[in-house]
Amino acid sequence: MDKLLLSVDCGTQSLRTIIFDSKGNIIEKAKMEYEPYFSSRPGWAEQDGELFWNSLVEGCRLLKEKNPGAFGAIAAVGITAQRDTCINLGKDGKPLRPVISWLDNRKASRQWIPNLLWKIIYGIIGMTETIAKVQCEGKSNWIREHEPEIWEKTWKYLGISAFLNFRLTGEFRDSIASTIGHYPVNYKKLRWEKEGGQNSNLFPVEKDKLWEIVDPGTVVGTIHREAAELTGLAAGTPVVGCGSDKGCETLGMGVLDETKASLSFGTTATVQTTSHRYYEPVRFMPAYPASVPRKFNPELMIYRGFWMIRWFRDEFGYEELKKAEKTGRIPEEYLNALLDQVPAGSLGLLVHPFWGASLKKPFEKGSMIGFGGAHKKSHMYRAILEGLGYALREGLEKIEKKSGKRAEKIMVSGGASQSDRICQLSADIFGRTMVRGRTYETSALGAAINTAMGIGLYDSYEEAVEHMVHYEEKEFHPDKENNALYEKLYPIFLKINPLLENIFDEIQAATGYPEKLSL
Repeated sequence: MDKLLLSVDCGTQSLRTIIFDSKGNIIEKAKMEYEPYFSSRPGWAEQDGELFWNSLVEGCRLLKEKNPGAFGAIAAVGITAQRDTCINLGKDGKPLRPVISWLDNRKASRQWIPNLLWKIIYGIIGMTETIAKVQCEGKSNWIREHEPEIWEKTWKYLGISAFLNFRLTGEFRDSIASTIGHYPVNYKKLRWEKEGGQNSNLFPVEKDKLWEIVDPGTVVGTIHREAAELTGLAAGTPVVGCGSDKGCETLGMGVLDETKASLSFGTTATVQTTSHRYYEPVRFMPAYPASVPRKFNPELMIYRGFWMIRWFRDEFGYEELKKAEKTGRIPEEYLNALLDQVPAGSLGLLVHPFWGASLKKPFEKGSMIGFGGAHKKSHMYRAILEGLGYALREGLEKIEKKSGKRAEKIMVSGGASQSDRICQLSADIFGRTMVRGRTYETSALGAAINTAMGIGLYDSYEEAVEHMVHYEEKEFHPDKENNALYEKLYPIFLKINPLLENIFDEIQAATGYPEKLSL
């Protein structure tokens, strides 16, 4: 039998265990759903760390039950997981407290006060507020400040995939491409930051609490006896370091260089490409380590992204929700049908889709501009999707400006990419061809590619992608008439933030929200 690969994709709302063959085909899968978080206070978002491990165990057991032959042929395991979510592990190997999710909004006090020279530098480049905000958002900083006894007892402070690797192998080791978040990482040099470095100052985690980081596609250990008994996986099976969910998604779409770009239509919407050199699309916003060794993923992110579809559904989609209850279909199918009721451009209604402010502009807010008597719910919905399209296009153009290269094809993935209407609308806005992968499980496929490389199934990532990544025959090409209209509206969209930036600052000054920070 072909050597099969087990991908574990640990997301915010579910964990999926998926068996791939060496050609990238899904042989079997199981999905363990759970609540994305629990909240004991407004703005907090926590999760039981054991939930991730228990879900992995249950997922493996279900796979073995559903397809024992395929499960027995698993040659290696790879894990991809959500970014910026860490577990405080005690000496007994168990979590000391609930995990603070990447969705959590609590703030720490500043841990590090820059000296006068750094203050002047940050002031000149306009990063004073950003530097203060970044360290206040560090989960480890909050725990150090408010729960020092927990921090003192913390044996290891592990990202989710590093934690699952440890539970499977007993080793504290993971891919650098998985180490993305508020950590003391030097992304340019692909290693932990040295003492005194900027990120070490911002997120002062002791070195002995961290884990060993390796290149993606590296074997980090083998399944030990206890994990084998719990999961049913064969003892001695290699576990391979992969990458974060977004990085693996980009790899799973076959984006290995800057001739292609990856659009992720997920809760957090991102646009990424893959580069052999490090550059920052926006100054001081790092290019993250790619799931391909010694490469980078320059990225622009819309924090709330396609979560806005859920927001719109919950706030304005009562009718669609009721229809979905009666028919058993998902509400988004009915929402997307609204797009057919409205012409491109939404009769001039423009949405600035930053319901979650960017790091560079902490007081930025969302807006809807151009309301008139003709506008209905359907116009609002289309305008939201158009606004997301404009913002992602702006992000790609910033990446291309720094790289000096144009991405001729855009590879789309994520939940909203399953809608033909949304893909077509995006193609019209970008003025470029949109290509969709044959499998929806793109992050897991990227992890499978890493895992295949880790056990030597292919000689290069180019060869692995050629054999394992497959696209739908249907492509989405720009409609000339719609694209012509969007080419007129897009420059207007770009003017919104410069025109409103001072107003956002004034709103913050008047309301005190969000809280202003300083160095």
